[in-house]
Amino acid sequence: MTRIVLHNYFRSSTSTRLRAALNLKALAFEYVAHHLRKGEHRGASYLAINPQGLVPSLVLEDGTVLTQSLAIIEYLEEVHPTPPLLPASAVERARVRALAHAIALDIHPVNNLRILNYLKSAFSASDEAVTEWFGHWVAETFKPLEDMLAADPRTGRFCHGDTPGLADICLYAQVLNNRRFGVDMSPYPTIARIFEACAAVPALAAAAPDRQPDSE
Repeated sequence: MTRIVLHNYFRSSTSTRLRAALNLKALAFEYVAHHLRKGEHRGASYLAINPQGLVPSLVLEDGTVLTQSLAIIEYLEEVHPTPPLLPASAVERARVRALAHAIALDIHPVNNLRILNYLKSAFSASDEAVTEWFGHWVAETFKPLEDMLAADPRTGRFCHGDTPGLADICLYAQVLNNRRFGVDMSPYPTIARIFEACAAVPALAAAAPDRQPDSE
């Protein structure tokens, strides 16, 4: 069995995504933690692995380093296609990717830790202002995402049908992150329902931040 090493941080939503994908595909991995708030991802040893200093990174048995959670998940899907995280049809795959990207590429880039820290350091944003910022950008995507999911008959128990896939991994990780900032989920009943379905899947539940060895 291939030995892979996951460099991640328990609270990172991108790390949660990748942990969920690895768990769904029943791939064993060695867990290596880097505490982002302590700057451990900026140390020379980790920058030698990933010069961006971002998590997660996945190191394969031959030493190949993969970075960026969506790219790593797509790699896992190609190399370990069972169980699938994407549908068989090209059109259906495009839908699932669009749902996933709405979260991973529209919400996360403006709400990740380094952005929130920069708001505080460069613009003297208060904790309340940062929380408002976070909630604003969640709502900008969750409002249309709720409509897209609720109106499409392809939405089932999960974002696409009745088995969890790429879009659900991203949704699950984002809603977990939302909880830290007190985001009200009542305007998003479909998203909330899908999240609860995800939380009931053991592989996804095991990827949650509070289940990780570096959780505090």
